Amino acid sequence: MQFPVKRGAPASQKTACAILPLFDASPLQGVTRDFDAASGGQIARFVKSGHAAGKLGRTAFVHDLEGTEAQSALLVGCGKRGEFGAKQLRSALAAVASALGNTGIRDAIAYFAHDTARGVDAYYTARASVESFRSKAYRFDELKSKRDPKPKLARLGLSAPDAAAGRELRRGADHGAAIAAGVDLARDLGNRPANVCTPSHLADVARTIASDYENFGIDVLDEAEMERLGMGSLLSVTHGAEEPARLIVLDYRGGPNDSAPVALCGKGITFDTGGISIKPAAKLDEMKFDMCGAAGVLGTMKALGELKAPINVVGVVPACENMPGSRATRPGDIVTSMSGQTIEILNTDAEGRLILADALTYAKRFDPRYIIDIATLTGACVVALGKVHTGLFTNDDELAAQLLDAGSRSRDTAWRLPVDDEYGKSMKSNFADFANLGSRWGGASSAAHFLSRFAERKGWAHLDIAGTAWLGDAAKGATGRPVPLLMDFLLNLRMQ
Repeated sequence: MQFPVKRGAPASQKTACAILPLFDASPLQGVTRDFDAASGGQIARFVKSGHAAGKLGRTAFVHDLEGTEAQSALLVGCGKRGEFGAKQLRSALAAVASALGNTGIRDAIAYFAHDTARGVDAYYTARASVESFRSKAYRFDELKSKRDPKPKLARLGLSAPDAAAGRELRRGADHGAAIAAGVDLARDLGNRPANVCTPSHLADVARTIASDYENFGIDVLDEAEMERLGMGSLLSVTHGAEEPARLIVLDYRGGPNDSAPVALCGKGITFDTGGISIKPAAKLDEMKFDMCGAAGVLGTMKALGELKAPINVVGVVPACENMPGSRATRPGDIVTSMSGQTIEILNTDAEGRLILADALTYAKRFDPRYIIDIATLTGACVVALGKVHTGLFTNDDELAAQLLDAGSRSRDTAWRLPVDDEYGKSMKSNFADFANLGSRWGGASSAAHFLSRFAERKGWAHLDIAGTAWLGDAAKGATGRPVPLLMDFLLNLRMQ
């Protein structure tokens, strides 16, 4: 899909459909008023007749638009003018994408950049437009014998009121396309079944990223190499699996050589049975999504490569299966992590924290400015936040502010939850340094506290995406979160 930037008098731009904002309980404003004037009041009469309204998300087509070069107009409700912001823009764009998807229209021009609002400048308008339409166009049909029909829309023009806005629209569109490419990859990886998306498959995808883009280095460690490094915590999870584990290290160097990188560690359990502490059968198929943290890291790395972003980022992905078997780790076993700390494993289904423990330790060798781990870690986080916000845990207020701001801007939102030392007390062990499981109360926070023992530094954050990485039931599928949040964070990074 193409997103050309258009200049010139709006009503003189040739298109099959002009996408025009319509605000609630107010006279026609801005570019919509201009189109109405050119058409001799056709839009105002249409609205007055009750065929269209400014209620957020409502859409209506005006066909045979007179006096303009647009064959038709799509009026999209944007709510109250004074309340219009990033959230409302995304809702309006989703409504437009749905409305156009039900037609045979192949090209359209959007005029949102003519009516800027708080937090919605030309750059953001373009970025949100590209991300929204690319998301609507996404299909996962690579394993079907017949492919799903694609949307007919091939070009969405972005109209610029002036040259400066045109440059910002182009920048925003480029960023949006890169982020959408990363989201698409993360969704593809999450949606692939576990017999396709194995640890070795994730490693192959990382190698492809490294070969397709500039400034990448790649290293894939096998189990023997991990054993030599003392990664007993990670390897304990894969003991029951025939599929070999991998530690994937993707090193992007787009910034100055002396600039400390950001390290992203993504949980890559490509299928999670729970191990000996086996899960119930209901919705067990969804445990293919337990590698969505890894998918989010790889999607972010792809987006960085697309943009040739001027920053240094290291992606560390511990990837394995968690299976029962005669060699599987048992509840009560004690393992030694790469950090030297010993862990009593009380529940083999609390495995994500075990593989991330060694990944976090490994990531510290790059002396990163920040370490951020991403994981479908706890059902407790889903209970707390549902499928709306990603859980954010950190010991760094500045980092928390940057991540929360990125979530707000990208509409890939996060909510900060506590990670105080009190949450670690329930993981006391009589036989090891600590256990891998604590109290059921505040389970998301105690899991985050477990991880903090291996970050052992300021500048660490944990994103629990158990509720946001995928949707279930009729809408079943990976969401690609938190690629938009991570990319917004990296593009706006404040290195204090």
